[in-house]
Amino acid sequence: MNLTGNDLKTIGFTQGKAIGFALDIIKKEYAALKQEDQLILLRQVLENPSAFIDDEKLSPIVKELLKPADDTIALEESGKSYKIYGAEAIEEGALNQMAIAMRLPVTVAGALMPDAHQGYGLPIGGVLATKNAVIPYGVGVDIGCRMCMTIYDLPPAILEEKKDEFKKMLVNNTKFGTATFKKPKDHEVLERTEFKELSIVRQMKDRAWQQIGSSGGGNHFVEFGIVEILSPVNEFNLPVGEYIALLSHSGSRGLGANIARHYTQIAMDNCKLPQEAKHLAWLDLDTEAGQEYWLAMNLAGDYASACHHQIHERMAIGLRETPLAMIENHHNFAWKEKDILGNDIIVHRKGATPAGEGVLGIIPGSMASPGFIVRGKGLAASINSASHGAGRLMSRTKAKQTILPGHVNKVLTQAGVELIGSGLDEAPMAYKDIHQVMEHQKDLVEVLGSFMPKIVRMCGDERFKEVD
Repeated sequence: MNLTGNDLKTIGFTQGKAIGFALDIIKKEYAALKQEDQLILLRQVLENPSAFIDDEKLSPIVKELLKPADDTIALEESGKSYKIYGAEAIEEGALNQMAIAMRLPVTVAGALMPDAHQGYGLPIGGVLATKNAVIPYGVGVDIGCRMCMTIYDLPPAILEEKKDEFKKMLVNNTKFGTATFKKPKDHEVLERTEFKELSIVRQMKDRAWQQIGSSGGGNHFVEFGIVEILSPVNEFNLPVGEYIALLSHSGSRGLGANIARHYTQIAMDNCKLPQEAKHLAWLDLDTEAGQEYWLAMNLAGDYASACHHQIHERMAIGLRETPLAMIENHHNFAWKEKDILGNDIIVHRKGATPAGEGVLGIIPGSMASPGFIVRGKGLAASINSASHGAGRLMSRTKAKQTILPGHVNKVLTQAGVELIGSGLDEAPMAYKDIHQVMEHQKDLVEVLGSFMPKIVRMCGDERFKEVD
């Protein structure tokens, strides 16, 4: 069966000559490919057309995609300069996306963190400051995704001694992906007026109630591990030494995803940009849509925080312990801040951690490498930001195609990590070396402590298995 125009629209093509060119070229030049591979190829062309401008077969599609419409907002000829941290480990796709973002007329500054990799619109690990404008895809789909850690006065050896009990606690008190609790816990965030005043949010209230306290799929996790406090001067008043900790990573679930899709479409309908920049369409904060998105985005962030707090409350009850400290920070968000001259700016951190002077955060590694508790140094060149993790070294598709389950099991065993759930796309070797990432941002954050995962739960019920 041949591709249709509707097939192309589902991956982002808009009505016009580009669809006709694409269907004709696929039929003539790529008929031997499976339909799913044809769509993957065309999606790549759509997302990064400039990379195919010299392609003998695909260039007609590209030229049509890059042809500006009459009402298209032009990008600036030369983009503003920006600081790149760890450039040698950042893929070209992410650099291209950041270069395009720096050419937006509303852009005032930018920075690229060492964990950066290609995403939609703004790259993951991209920080972009704008003037009175918010970019929904500069925030991301998983609005307010965050890290949350609670530290307990329990000896590290207990994780091995009572491993089965800790695993049972994780299985019974966490839900991932489409799974939800039969009796969700109530939370005051669900009483917010935005659930009545904003149409898209109102439509999502029942789903938000069902999903509260749960975690997403992909790279989201809840894990027990060992924290080592390294600095005697810390905001938790904890002596140097080792403690048990619970670390969670997740976001705003279906609520945030639907807010992102809704307002991204509004932005793209009203802010016509060249094809290569279309996912960077913005909402002026003086408009009704811009003000609505800002309220919805902040609600989604608070909802994500509520989900984490319920996860940690359930675990504290299971442990019969009161935490010594809680640390929380978020990414995939936009903040109203001021630049070094005192001007108001909107700072988008898509997969980047706030690192203003004295601001605490958690930067995780992979499931088999340490994460770090950090204190921001407030470096202006980074727009007061740092990485949100190690960052992907390979795409999810490549990881699934090239990584062997036996290799993953060996790495986890050597690291002393017990894994519940997950897929090969989250294998440790799919991520960059967290130590190199931290070295690239030593001017951005001060390390107060480390966290080593020991019992990890992610989406799915079984760990990797050997394939016969």
